[in-house]
Amino acid sequence: MTETLLKIEHLVKKFDDNLILDDINLEVKKGEVIVVIGPSGCGKSTLLRCINALEPIQGGTISLDGEPIDDKSRSLSALREKIGMVFQSYELFPHLSVLNNVMLAPLKVQKRKKEEVKEEALTLLERVGLKEKADSFPRQLSGGQKQRVAIVRALCMHPEILLFDEVTAALDPEMVREVLDVILKLAAQGRTMIIVTHEMQFARAVADRILFLDGGSIIESAPPEEFFEHPKTDRAKQFLNTFTFEAVKTPHKTIKEEED
Repeated sequence: MTETLLKIEHLVKKFDDNLILDDINLEVKKGEVIVVIGPSGCGKSTLLRCINALEPIQGGTISLDGEPIDDKSRSLSALREKIGMVFQSYELFPHLSVLNNVMLAPLKVQKRKKEEVKEEALTLLERVGLKEKADSFPRQLSGGQKQRVAIVRALCMHPEILLFDEVTAALDPEMVREVLDVILKLAAQGRTMIIVTHEMQFARAVADRILFLDGGSIIESAPPEEFFEHPKTDRAKQFLNTFTFEAVKTPHKTIKEEED
């Protein structure tokens, strides 16, 4: 039986008196890809930020490998090293080169050897087609290139789980596919991921399970084919009807299909 990596029990998140997440329960197995979808403002990004303890919670528990994730925990720094988060806005340091952006945390936080980190960083950059940009600065990159660098930076920390928060939302349409392809390849490698996205084709192609959030609650949880073909709730049907037929019914090619 596949081991549970992340466990969320009865999670409650409020901003003042505003209830954002209401009794969220979720187990994520090692190697599982969860895609979280739902209308704007339903709590998707807040859920990711709670998992990484970037937001304090008002109720319930979150644990990784059986260890509680708590913003007051002494082991929080060590736990955060196991959680890679990629934001919509890249969060690259403008004064550092691509290579130094990737190397910074492994050197400063994990105290790893420079040559080892540099070799791994260049290998990862090559894997996403950016090795030749190693000495460039963020201002010299396209949005899609910056997002791929942000993914490499997260990978270089050797996380056990990756969180992606609307990583294509700020990109021009032609740059979206290059970022999604990188994430599809990570899924094919067996990476554990939780992905927040509005890209329905991508969600269907990459997910092992779809979570549909609305009003701070999980309304549906199902395999992608089941969710997109036979949503159980009227709210999910209404949400899916806001997308074009092609965006929901035609998934991206899988990595295996592209190799055949």
